[in-house]
Order: sequence, then structure tokens, then C-alpha cells
Amino acid sequence: MDNKQLENDIIKALDDNKFGSLGTIEAGNKPKVRYMAVFHDGLNIYLATDRKTHKVAELKENPNACLLLGFEAGGSKDQLEIEATVEVTKDEALRSKVWSKELEKWFQGPDDPDYVILELTPTRIQFTGKNKEHGVWEKQAVASGK
Repeated sequence: MDNKQLENDIIKALDDNKFGSLGTIEAGNKPKVRYMAVFHDGLNIYLATDRKTHKVAELKENPNACLLLGFEAGGSKDQLEIEATVEVTKDEALRSKVWSKELEKWFQGPDDPDYVILELTPTRIQFTGKNKEHGVWEKQAVASGK
């Protein structure tokens, strides 16, 4: 599978799977996994959360995380295993971009001071399609100007 086709398949799987399991490392070096709603713009992946949650504290301590998508009810049955670094941000433009009516269950609006975005920067994505096609996308190192 060529890299452009793989990226297209990954983006389609992100479109079709609205929830995923986010894994972080909590105190004591123990893994912690929880379900999250997934938003994206291409391969830029965003999760909305409350700034007072354990995951925010965990990610500030260790920004490495894993997001697993696929197999949930209503999804495409394609699977994504996404390794990423995560930044916790209150960027106003990003908060507005990610905001949806579904988030009203937890927040008063996109200006709620507790509403933050987890911005995932994928370093590696393993794709397994429902028809068993397989590919691994890896972030390309930025070439230095030397």
C-alpha cells in the first residue's frame, strides 16, 4: 500500500470511528485507558476534555500516549493504533473548531474555562482494514538545512 493511499485510508477510518480508547501513563508508571470522542482534521487529531481530569495531569508529566480506534458499534471495523505526543491546549481557535453540540453535556460552551483540547501529534499509525489490508504510517523526520 503506497503512503498516499495509506493516509487516505487512515483519514477515512478517523471519519468513520468517532470514539477511541486513549492510553496514558499515570503515577507509578501504570497504564491508564479511557474512552474519548475523537475529532480530526486530516491527521491532526483532537480530543476534548476537562482541564481538571487525571489525564491532563498525566499528559503534562508524560506527553506520550496511544489512541486505539475501531470495532466500536457503528464504526467501520477498520482499526487504527496511533502512537502520539500530546499537548494540552486552550487555544481559542482550536476550541471553537472542535466544539460540537454533543460537548454541551460536559461544558457550558466553547468559552468554558475548564474546556481544553488534547492535540495529538501522531508519530506512528498502524492501520488494519476490515479486509485485513495493513500498513504502517510513520512521521517523516524534518530534514535539516545543513
